[in-house]
Amino acid sequence: MPGNLARRILVSATLGATVATFCLAEPQSINVIGIDGASIRVDGRLDDAAWTAATALTLTQQSPHPGAPSPYTTTLRVVADRSNLYFGFTCTDPEPDRIAIHTMQRDGDMEGDDSVAIVLDTFGDGRTAYLFRVNAAGARADGLIADRNLSLDWDGVWDARVERTEGWSAEIVVPATTLRFASNSTWGFNAERYVARERQTLRWSGISLDARLSDLHRAGHLAGIDRLQQGLGLSSNLNMIARNDVNFTNDRRTLTTKPGLDIGYNATPQLGAVLTFNTDFAETEVDTRQINLTRFPLFFPEKRSFFLEGSNQYQFGGANLTSDFIPFYSRRIGLFDEETVPLHGGAKVIGRTGKWGIAALDVQTGSGARAHAANLFSGRLTYDLNDHLRLGAIATNGNPDGIHDNRLAGVDVLWSTSTFHGGKNLSAGGWLVASGGDDHGPGRRSGWGAEVDYPNDLWDVSASVFDFGQALDPALGFLPRPGTRKYLLNTVYAPRTNDEEHAWIRQNFYELFLGRYDDRHGNPESWRMFMTPFNVESHSGVHVEWNYVPQFERIDVPFEVANGVNIKPGKYRFARGRVEAQSSPNAAFQVGSSVWCGDFYDGRLTETEAFVNWTQRAGRLRLELETENDFGHVSGGRFVQRLAQFKAIVALTPNLIASSYTQYDSESRDVGVNNRLRWTIHPNAELFVVWNRGWKHPLSDDDRFLTPLSDQFVVKFRWIVRR
Repeated sequence: MPGNLARRILVSATLGATVATFCLAEPQSINVIGIDGASIRVDGRLDDAAWTAATALTLTQQSPHPGAPSPYTTTLRVVADRSNLYFGFTCTDPEPDRIAIHTMQRDGDMEGDDSVAIVLDTFGDGRTAYLFRVNAAGARADGLIADRNLSLDWDGVWDARVERTEGWSAEIVVPATTLRFASNSTWGFNAERYVARERQTLRWSGISLDARLSDLHRAGHLAGIDRLQQGLGLSSNLNMIARNDVNFTNDRRTLTTKPGLDIGYNATPQLGAVLTFNTDFAETEVDTRQINLTRFPLFFPEKRSFFLEGSNQYQFGGANLTSDFIPFYSRRIGLFDEETVPLHGGAKVIGRTGKWGIAALDVQTGSGARAHAANLFSGRLTYDLNDHLRLGAIATNGNPDGIHDNRLAGVDVLWSTSTFHGGKNLSAGGWLVASGGDDHGPGRRSGWGAEVDYPNDLWDVSASVFDFGQALDPALGFLPRPGTRKYLLNTVYAPRTNDEEHAWIRQNFYELFLGRYDDRHGNPESWRMFMTPFNVESHSGVHVEWNYVPQFERIDVPFEVANGVNIKPGKYRFARGRVEAQSSPNAAFQVGSSVWCGDFYDGRLTETEAFVNWTQRAGRLRLELETENDFGHVSGGRFVQRLAQFKAIVALTPNLIASSYTQYDSESRDVGVNNRLRWTIHPNAELFVVWNRGWKHPLSDDDRFLTPLSDQFVVKFRWIVRR
């Protein structure tokens, strides 16, 4: 035992010294090799002559043992012509038959897949970036990074191919016209490989356990990109749609065809504008349904392509603000009281000039059953005072109902670093907003917030306070609880296990989350304490967790928790517990379940959630089943809430995907099916075929037939031309 202890101490000291060297050294840098006159055929093989002139970068293990040797040797080469950036990965694997694949779908779940990724901080600001990821089947995922937060909803125009060898290789091509960038400066750049069965990450820059791929302060430098040109900066996105709609409740049938057009112009590689006409989002995947047992509205992410381009520049406030308050929530545009409102046209400006970041959007909507035509505007400005401090302002104008007037203005400041106390992450920020208009109640129309965040591997701690005036009304934003002040303290202690007795455990998580809402008089409206006495993850990704959650709710007016079941006014103190377990995401079969039980206001509630996923070995067929069943009783009555979701995904190639998504919830008693075919003919041309069908579950159990509600069949062709 003393020998083992000494050996562990020696290994820990060696790794610690290695990590410290990487953390404190100057950021790595690479010059892009130009290939003017040469050509690269993107087929995943890296056998073109142009690759031989490029420097091979070697990736280093980042997790679970930073700096330690790895059998998964990974090299990366970067070259460029005047129109494209090319990235070539070579990934060796001593057991290539164990390479994991679970999806071929665009932006599919790659948590259990072998994959490679690159991050491009094209403005070099250390705050915003593009991410491109490819798995070992050639499936692509892309997204936008804003202040270490990643969203995969954005889809860019790029391509990738893979080839299986003694391991696998990948070629990625990113056109210059897909990016907004500063051509005369050095970009932030990072690259990563993930080996799923070992849950091992290798990275080019930033190998500390405290570093995430989205941590742009730890990225290396990419130079020599001044050769990239965006041509004339002109682009057009032509959409042709044919749609057949059937409403079975009134037997109304409509057949429509509609062209749509987006015209873009980049005044500089950094700054561009887009005009849109007859905008339609028929190809967008439907929202995932949720059961709501609270008295507040649910948050749904934006999925529509026009609003996602440049959306990371609208990031406001700090990491903890999230869905407590969003000054500009683009889903308010074109959607009103669950009704789709037509978008006649709009204009958008996105990009940077020098240290200034600019985002502006102006849209004209049409009228609907409950909304009048409206002009809606949002704008965002940021200024980088230095590498750590960013100042910002935001403004919105207009009300989606087209009747009332509304406006909002705000400022924010965010300071962040990754070198605190020898290489730790730390950020601090604050914000202030105020709204105005003719549709507001009594009270203060302003709000403010401040937070400190220390997001690191061993300790992840944050504290924040947010104050929302009673009459603060962001008509183009999202604010579920006006008239409150929120206090939040989150603490996670996550030691990694070196104990031989518990060698199967990779990391423990001990969590304590404290949240409290006070009303405008300072009296508690609700509080919640989320504790995690036991939470472990194994080396293979198995996750087991137990939580204990005491909480308090003050109900001033009754609210309906389920159809016909009300929670009465009063003060309620109750406690709930949860047990959760999930299998490894690397397995072909993935299963998981969580059970909440305990008191619920003046009664009891048991919530059960479960999922089962199965993927065919090559990733061509994936089946997903999720269920939620809630059984509750309170003084206002008994209720049962059910939610079932089933998804089947069939892939002939990563460019030809068919999916079927079926959902049912007992609250609406609707069964909805979203069938979707996406054929990427070319990175610039795509065909979508969508069939949506809805049924109503009968109120009487004696009637076992579903009543059809609606049927929609859509064909959409999208063609992008850039010059």
